Amino acid sequence: MEIIALTGHPKEKSGKEESKKLRHQGMVPAVMYKSGGGDAIHFGLENTQFRHLVYTPKFKLAEITLNGKTHKCIVKDIQFHPVTDQVLHLDFLELVPGVKFKAIVPLRFAGVAPGVKAGGKFIPQVRKVNILTTPENVVDEVTADVSAMELGDTIRVRDIQLPSGVEITNTAAVPIAMIEIPRALRGK
Repeated sequence: MEIIALTGHPKEKSGKEESKKLRHQGMVPAVMYKSGGGDAIHFGLENTQFRHLVYTPKFKLAEITLNGKTHKCIVKDIQFHPVTDQVLHLDFLELVPGVKFKAIVPLRFAGVAPGVKAGGKFIPQVRKVNILTTPENVVDEVTADVSAMELGDTIRVRDIQLPSGVEITNTAAVPIAMIEIPRALRGK
């Protein structure tokens, strides 16, 4: 699991005016919520700090240092400018040991399907899945094994093997990948 270290700058107040001041200083307003509940912490981040956390297909954790204290977090929401795609605001969820949280992680496919070797086309239908886990069991991706897929086969969410402490909240019957039979092989 990759962890990105960030340094937050505390805000005295919250609101539009304070957020505008931060943006004029080249910073992005952010807020951190606790996964068990509690008060939100408002702070600012420098634009260059969170680039590797936001602009990536990978699921990463953030360690935010604020007032000398380090908080382990995940990105919960990002607001982008509608025209420039510049980040306007970040929402973080602080991870509390033992408390479950929801996250969206990438789905990877492992193995070589015999159906592809026989001339079929592998078609992935889901790229990310929703998981429910604790900070101790968090994973950066979920892997589905496709090495048993023949021509015309479909694998579903329920076929994904998960490590202990991680559960997928997507509907179990949703197809995640299939092997399409090409037209040339359908008549046989």
